[in-house]
Amino acid sequence: MAEFGEHPPIPDSIENLLSDDTVSTVFLKAECPTRVKSGHISSLTLNQLDDPLWDKPTLENLCNELSMVIEQNSKRSDCFIEIERIGCKIMQIGDLRITCAWPPFSDAWEITIVRPVAHLQISDYNLNPELMDRLKDHHRGVFVVGRPGSGKTTFAQAIASYLDSEVGAMVKTMEAPRDLQVPQRITQYAPLEGDLEKTAEVIFLVRPDFVIFDEVRRTRDFEIFGDVRLAGVGLLGVTHANSALEAIQRMVGKVELGLISQVLDTVIHIEKGKIAQVLELKMVVRAPTGMESDLSRPVIEIKEFPSGKITHEMFAFGSEIAVVPVNINEEEGGSPAMRMAAIQLKKEISRLTGIPVHHAKFLTDSSAEMYINDSSIGAMVGTRGESIRQLEEDLSIKLKVNSIKDLPRSLRKKIENDSNQDEELDQWRSRSGRHWENSPGKNKKGKGRKGRRN
Repeated sequence: MAEFGEHPPIPDSIENLLSDDTVSTVFLKAECPTRVKSGHISSLTLNQLDDPLWDKPTLENLCNELSMVIEQNSKRSDCFIEIERIGCKIMQIGDLRITCAWPPFSDAWEITIVRPVAHLQISDYNLNPELMDRLKDHHRGVFVVGRPGSGKTTFAQAIASYLDSEVGAMVKTMEAPRDLQVPQRITQYAPLEGDLEKTAEVIFLVRPDFVIFDEVRRTRDFEIFGDVRLAGVGLLGVTHANSALEAIQRMVGKVELGLISQVLDTVIHIEKGKIAQVLELKMVVRAPTGMESDLSRPVIEIKEFPSGKITHEMFAFGSEIAVVPVNINEEEGGSPAMRMAAIQLKKEISRLTGIPVHHAKFLTDSSAEMYINDSSIGAMVGTRGESIRQLEEDLSIKLKVNSIKDLPRSLRKKIENDSNQDEELDQWRSRSGRHWENSPGKNKKGKGRKGRRN
């Protein structure tokens, strides 16, 4: 791949638009003015130029000229057509990735030119020495995550260069399309016959120390990530996510719970070109926070790095995989495990009594309190407390009945909308179930029969 800022001669109409070193993306579309995205990665702006509108013939000729540039530079390894489909062509010309699209794929002719505006070394990030040690350990599985344009690919390039030049590791990449700006001796693999799974098979044969897997997006990509990592290869994946936690949650269902921490043990969130958060994963066998010790199970602890503070826990809860925050909030009902149990208790009480329960909270492992409408308290308690005693026997738990007005105002407002929706749904179901009893047709039919009997 070309070094930063290097590409063969291209049409002047494009070269002039790239004369400003801060321009990262150029957007050309038929019947539209030119727009460019420029600035530092932390503050990119989209600006419209005062150039004349582009038209279809001009853009079509420009696409053909760019294809000719690739033919004329066929000896260069950084000039090639990455993808060619009906209505779309993606070209790599030096450090430029150029996408041409036309009908029927797009609604009009357009050309998008993307180039890197920063080429950083790992030293530019001032990483914690402990994090540096994790990155060069080929027994690790790492995710670099962030929103589009956040700088995650630039960070991945810096890691690849560091592993190649300073650690002395054999590094390969899996990319679709190939657009990482890495040293020439790092081989970049595209999907073999259109399939990254076949690429992974080749990866195993060439025995790299590290693999950079760019653009992990689809379900199959996550599964391939897991397969490559479990084969013992050091793996760094780049994926889109709003936060480090969301990236971890995307692994749920793609990899078995017991293997997640082996496949992925470090997640680095990049925001505006800087590291915003680092999380590490570790599996232990114990009861989730707030549960009794006899409920021990495999729990994946999600910790902030390097402080080691647990932020979330991941564990099997019934048939679901739960990812819950580890923070005690007495107002809402204690630990995450107790809050989840309270949700199930609320549903069970409503099912047994037919009375809507707006909120439930465990006080201890054997006692809880519920919050219901004032008008329902009498029915819930029953004559001389018979109903509530029977409910306690059925659930094997001590219960306290409170009015919903006793809840803190902030919490009451939080659940008020959900409670109103539940009540409306119950009323709708009740009306739909009794509708036939009050229908005019049935009443008339009954009167008719009565008249005949008389």
